[in-house]
Amino acid sequence: MSQGQHDPSGDDRLVVTDDVRIPPYELTESFSASGGPGGQHANKAATRVELSWDVTTSSAFRHEVQRARVRKRLGDVVRVVVDDERSQVRNRDIARQRLVDKVRGAVAVPKRRRATKPTRGSQRRRLAAKSQRSELKQQRRSPRHDD
Repeated sequence: MSQGQHDPSGDDRLVVTDDVRIPPYELTESFSASGGPGGQHANKAATRVELSWDVTTSSAFRHEVQRARVRKRLGDVVRVVVDDERSQVRNRDIARQRLVDKVRGAVAVPKRRRATKPTRGSQRRRLAAKSQRSELKQQRRSPRHDD
């Protein structure tokens, strides 16, 4: 099944990953005029879409670890606003896709950083830069007067 699409089993959930599927009834949509260029259409038609999803009460997660990860990275309520297109339907589709992309990024397990030892060359460069800086500061000092 391709991710970010609707579930082919017929329940119309937004598929984020195999383990995370957002039911449509958990999404809150509001529409307003987008404003900006576009004349009368932009001022009168409610094409701007604001999509929000409450992570805390969602049944989309199979594992609580996933919910915790999303809450930590995106907060308790994920909000997406789209007014890119002249069509409300198109903006709605874009908003849903952006929500899926955001949640997918938050659910993903970050790769662990493997500690590495600084290379000999990098150590030499660092020490050379330090001694060069030290030399510059030494030259700024006024000469000492020995009695």
